[in-house]
Amino acid sequence: MVLFSSTTGERHLRANDREFNLSFKYAFLSTCGFISMSRVCSLQNNAIKTSKYNIFTFLPLNLFEQFQRLANAYFVFLLILQLIPAISSLSWFTTVVPLLLVLCMTLAKDGSDDINRHKNDRQVNNRRVDVLIDGKLKSEKWMNVQVGDIIKLENNQFVTADLLLLSSSEPLNLVYIETAELDGETNLKVKQALTVTGDMGDDIDTLAAFTGEVHCEAPNNRLDKFTGTLSVQGATYALDNERIILRGCTLRNTEWCFGLVLFGGPDTKLMQNSGKSTFKRTSIDHLMNVLVLFIFGLLALMCTALAIGNSIWEHQEGTSFTAFLPRQEGANADFSSFLSFWSYVIILNTVVPISLYVSVEILRLGNSYYIDWDRKMYHTKSDIPAQARTTTLNEELGQIKYIFSDKTGTLTQNIMVFNRCSINGKSYGEVVDFSGQRVEITEKTEKVDFSWNPLADPKFCFHDHSLIEAVKQGSREVKAFFRLLALCHTVMPEEKREGELFYQAQSPDEGALVTAARNFGFVFRGRTPDTISVVEMGISTAYQLLAVLDFNNVRKRMSVIVRSPDGRLTLYCKGADTIIYERLHPSCSKLMEVTTDHLNEYAGEGLRTLALAYKDLDEAEFEVWKVRHHEASTTMEDREAKLDDIYEDIEKDLMLIGATAVEDKLQDGVPQTIEQLSKADIKIWVLTGDKQETAENIGYSCNMLREEMTEVFVVAADTAEGVRQELVNARKMMSPGSPDEPPVLKSGIIGKKSEEVLDEKVEGEYGLVINGHSLAYGLQEDQQLELLRTACMCQTVICCRVTPLQKAQVVELIKKHKKAVTLAIGDGANDVSMIKAAHIGVGISGQEGMQAALSSDFSFAQFRYLQRLLLVHGRWSYLRMCSFLRYFFYKNFTFTFVHLWYAFFCGFSAQTVYDEWFITLYNLVYTALPVIGLGLFDQDVDDRWSFRYPQLYAPGQQNLYFNKMAFVRILLHSSYSSVILFFIPYAAIQDTVRDDGKDIADYQSFALLAQTCLLIAVNVQLGLDTSYWTAVNQFFLWGSLSVYFAVTFTMYSNGMFLIFTSSFPFIGTARNSLNQPNVWLTIFLTTILCALPVVAFRFLLIQLRPTMNDKVRYKMRQDKAVLPPLPRRFPRRRISTRRSGYAFSHARGYGDLVTSGRFLRRNVKSRPTLFPLAESPVAESSPQIYRSIDGTQSSKQA
Repeated sequence: MVLFSSTTGERHLRANDREFNLSFKYAFLSTCGFISMSRVCSLQNNAIKTSKYNIFTFLPLNLFEQFQRLANAYFVFLLILQLIPAISSLSWFTTVVPLLLVLCMTLAKDGSDDINRHKNDRQVNNRRVDVLIDGKLKSEKWMNVQVGDIIKLENNQFVTADLLLLSSSEPLNLVYIETAELDGETNLKVKQALTVTGDMGDDIDTLAAFTGEVHCEAPNNRLDKFTGTLSVQGATYALDNERIILRGCTLRNTEWCFGLVLFGGPDTKLMQNSGKSTFKRTSIDHLMNVLVLFIFGLLALMCTALAIGNSIWEHQEGTSFTAFLPRQEGANADFSSFLSFWSYVIILNTVVPISLYVSVEILRLGNSYYIDWDRKMYHTKSDIPAQARTTTLNEELGQIKYIFSDKTGTLTQNIMVFNRCSINGKSYGEVVDFSGQRVEITEKTEKVDFSWNPLADPKFCFHDHSLIEAVKQGSREVKAFFRLLALCHTVMPEEKREGELFYQAQSPDEGALVTAARNFGFVFRGRTPDTISVVEMGISTAYQLLAVLDFNNVRKRMSVIVRSPDGRLTLYCKGADTIIYERLHPSCSKLMEVTTDHLNEYAGEGLRTLALAYKDLDEAEFEVWKVRHHEASTTMEDREAKLDDIYEDIEKDLMLIGATAVEDKLQDGVPQTIEQLSKADIKIWVLTGDKQETAENIGYSCNMLREEMTEVFVVAADTAEGVRQELVNARKMMSPGSPDEPPVLKSGIIGKKSEEVLDEKVEGEYGLVINGHSLAYGLQEDQQLELLRTACMCQTVICCRVTPLQKAQVVELIKKHKKAVTLAIGDGANDVSMIKAAHIGVGISGQEGMQAALSSDFSFAQFRYLQRLLLVHGRWSYLRMCSFLRYFFYKNFTFTFVHLWYAFFCGFSAQTVYDEWFITLYNLVYTALPVIGLGLFDQDVDDRWSFRYPQLYAPGQQNLYFNKMAFVRILLHSSYSSVILFFIPYAAIQDTVRDDGKDIADYQSFALLAQTCLLIAVNVQLGLDTSYWTAVNQFFLWGSLSVYFAVTFTMYSNGMFLIFTSSFPFIGTARNSLNQPNVWLTIFLTTILCALPVVAFRFLLIQLRPTMNDKVRYKMRQDKAVLPPLPRRFPRRRISTRRSGYAFSHARGYGDLVTSGRFLRRNVKSRPTLFPLAESPVAESSPQIYRSIDGTQSSKQA
């Protein structure tokens, strides 16, 4: 009996007793606004809530969040200043209009996002399920299901909540569930109810009278673990994870089952794994915050200096003007200086324009649409497009340094394909031409015709016709090979209709092998506890099953002993080649050498291999062994060890038949994608729940691990000291001179200091494989840096048997100690914590489950789209955002600094250089669209050249395009331009007259000339910054200039002055000034002087220190923008001595269950096929049809 104390947060509930369970308030739904899991205002039900706002809280909460942004609060402060007449040098509308625009755009965007979340919540919460209430089954909404309710689920139905399985329609109260929503796996898993509850069956009266009490653990996110007890009629039964069905699963191949609700709503393990949503901000956002603080300091410094200048001027010169400009009562020079400070704060506020934030949101939204609209990231087969679920992280995609990937469902399809085999020293599976040369297998390669076999799987593909010929010619060795595959397994067949077979296998590998035998004429048709039925080349044959010598992790093999119809006793064995070779008869030595060469070749291609052998048994020998086996299997002490010894005695002097090679089918393009990302200097870590051998094998298949690597370290120690020593030894081997203390770079400001662990130089390429147990020690506080140093020295890191929490901890470790941007990609609920922990979360969406995609920032259907997301969209977004920010700061600093120089000529009186309307429209109209065009359409090279040269991605990782030094350069450039734009027009217009002798040396003419020079100069700079011109860019640029002149002539017209005299004082200035040649000569001169240093500097830089970007663009122009075709690459044939010999479950098999007969289905009424052949998600992409009954091998540790 398992006991819990109240201090552990145990859960206590009673079946069919809502009043009793309500007193504990277990399942909580917030009614307190955006705090979605509040345990203050709560109701007990099964509803989930992922939305942030409701109709009452939306406006105040959203505005509260927006004004937490420093810039928005700053502009409200400016607005208040502008409402004070004594210091207001600009009209209030110059701030109100852009501020309202920003707030409204953000309100609309956040409101739209939250409406979608509300819709998703309602869709889930309003699903229907049958609930046992007052002795009757009633259809209820999911949201109304409560803890302690008994519910009925039917075939293909989603599991409503976390349930204790009570009974089912299947033998032994088994149910089959698909956990795709949780871990991305489509092979079925089996759960079993306790006998005491299973006996209730579907008797409603008995179920309604059930009052069992459950004591169990508090809600948590461990998908693979459950601890509790069930008390029924004074007896207590232990509960573990095998009795629990989790929300997010789907009931398969089971007509019905009943379950007791243990956890509901946010308490379910699915929702617990969803984790806390954090507001993600890009590295550019963080840099912008620092720069904005610096700009505020610069603004305060400039305003202070100008205020001091005003005080000095008032003392020295101001008294001369008091005769005709008398001061107000109580005002003096010092007070005037104080007012001047705040007036300059208003005038110079354009150093941080609010339109910057409007434009940034527009750019991010636009670049997000590019991802949504990209047809090259659309998966036709599943009809799933790429989706940017978060619109604020686009440029971060261009700075990724570390990728953390799940394996099953992300890199692989969790589908095994029978690919190659070796039979009696001959290798099959390759296709060769008439000259004996190997031919690459493509979709157009002719397939073997299995139409002669009515029981063949129509989805199975094989291309080597020589194997089918050998079968038809009756080769004894080939027949023995496929007979072994048809007999030596624990697969369960299901035949819904005549000839339509479905295999339920413990692992996808085993299903693939049995399916291969099926297609080559040895069809496994059915089994009883004592027999196996096989159709051999059209002839039905029954073999007597005498024993199953089951697989476990130590034996690494399984055997069956059968009696053929002619009375011959045979032991068939399959397993890891090293294990089988140790037990072969000496006469097999030559065949073993040839088979070993084949196995090395298969392993070099990343295939999973098994060796096959058999032994003819003597009747008398077997009878003696059978007695010993019975004694060992019934002993109470050391049963496992004694059985292993008994197995060893009979599994010797085996005769080798051959070997199989199964491909753990990768998603399309995975190796190429990983290769491209590696060339871009992106490090890829695989974090998987799979076993070490499986994870390693996929590492080699994906070319992440390679035979050419200097060393692949395996860390598998069971103690903290052992793990530390293995990590230190690996580090010393990679870098013998590595110091004991890690090299650290300290940075940051007071209160927010950070330490970055620097990369260390390594000679050669290394890989690291570490299991979850060792990783737990490595993640301890005192060993984190050692783990980090060793892992970061390696080219590839694979962490296996890791939990969802450990996945997130690994990501957090990199984020904490490396100034690098991280990306996590996965497809199941066990990847959600990792996805949310990383800077960027990517979900694989499709038939494998949507939990990861719903929690991600970006989603698509195939892993291969990741290279386009990063190398094209990410790089372009980063490039565009940096170009945008550099230009935006330049144009606004230049605009603002002109006021600074003018202050020395206007007595520091806070008078503006430009017309008030120009100040209002400069960022909103005159320069808004051209810079947005730059941020939306600019690109240095097209997508094809981005793929050809992945090294172009490096500047984003190093943050070269926009950083603090780039900002300083912008300040210096703007200072130079502002000097030109003020003093050249000032000198040119001083004492100048028109052609007709009229004076134009007035303030209004100077203001018009200065602002026209400014606008043309910044537009020329925009042209220099633009790498890729489109019709839209041209329209925005010339259109904005046209609008400026049109607005200027309109506002400076007589009509506007007569209608709004005080608002449009610049009457006639435009037509008096802009028709003079010397004015246009001044505009031309200032433009040339502003642009010339930029052109000269860039020319010298390209000539003396060209970047990779410059070289590629030059090559692109040399090739006249025609990309040379990629060389066609055939897969390299490589030989490897490393192979994975696991084509069956990594846990103990179901041999005992098979031979007991308890697993066989009792006669139940006919049920419709769960997965018709044409609709099965596995069948559509796999040559074989099977369903797993355990899936332990490929299942992921939750």
